[in-house]
Amino acid sequence: MTTAGFDEGARNYDAVLVVSFGGPEGADEVMPFLDRVLAGRPVPTPVKARIAERYARFGGVSPINAQTREFIAALEARLAAKGPRLPVYWGNRNSAPLLGDAMRRMAGDGIRNAIAYVTSVFSSYSGCRQYREDLFRAAEGAEDAPRIDKLRVAYNHPGFIAAMEHRVREAQAMAPEGAALLFTAHSLPVAMAARADYEAQLDEACGLVAQRLGDVHWRLAFQSNNARTGDPWLTPTVEDALALIASSGRPAVVVVPIGFVCDHMEVVMDLDVEARTCAEGLGLGYFRARTVGTHPAYVDMVRQLVVERMSANPLRPYLGRRGPNPDYCMPDCCLSGRPGAPVSTVGGVGDVQPASR
Repeated sequence: MTTAGFDEGARNYDAVLVVSFGGPEGADEVMPFLDRVLAGRPVPTPVKARIAERYARFGGVSPINAQTREFIAALEARLAAKGPRLPVYWGNRNSAPLLGDAMRRMAGDGIRNAIAYVTSVFSSYSGCRQYREDLFRAAEGAEDAPRIDKLRVAYNHPGFIAAMEHRVREAQAMAPEGAALLFTAHSLPVAMAARADYEAQLDEACGLVAQRLGDVHWRLAFQSNNARTGDPWLTPTVEDALALIASSGRPAVVVVPIGFVCDHMEVVMDLDVEARTCAEGLGLGYFRARTVGTHPAYVDMVRQLVVERMSANPLRPYLGRRGPNPDYCMPDCCLSGRPGAPVSTVGGVGDVQPASR
């Protein structure tokens, strides 16, 4: 039985599909990767070239794929130890292994029902609905593709909050007393953010982590508006937030990329290079918390979410005031804010799975 997006039935899955953004792993992969990322967006050629230069600084290698492999290995070990014993597949939106290839592998292996974990714990078009569109297209393009459901968004799950708290404490242990706490997440166009719970979820998650740390003076800033095209994006920027922290007399800052579950180029370049340079120029000591990555509490959270969907009348753990997110997305959630009708997705209320070819 499904009520307002909550599925109280016990579902039967025979695989987990980890769905990630992807990233280049060499100089020759950068432009094909950016072509996929920026497809259909009015990004001027000079802006695209500037983004490519950021990757070139690191030999064209983003850390995201290596860290996703580490997460998958940790998840496989946790599923083997605690159950359910399901194989784990991996598909990316923008780089190998691509989602379409993953779907064909699952079909060839006889997988009929898979539960997808999208490596984003906050709701937005780019962090949720766009992946659901990608999953629909990937399934549509594979013969005998499995049926795909998606795990609920888990920004307020106790496992994520516990893992994030531990990562912040690690960084605080190296920082001087009185260091400010600055959470960061990827900026979005304002029109896109207005059609999702992104900002409210971030405020809730940051507050939950800060509460456990005993710090009520935290800030949230938005980073990585690298493909800006003139539309207004969420603010304040990290640089503006750092300037305010410096003007308040704090000796240092602990920067927490709560909006990312593993390191992307946006974390490495925007925080480890540019934000650090900005902070040091302002006279601030700079300390960056690690992303949750393979933290045991986070990895087991994903396992627990799978168990939820395979259980009747699950408890759905959460922290804070907002309650658990539904198992199935509402039809109008996380719209892009761009002109045109929404396209087909999986994992939503009323969604129809692509017919097998």
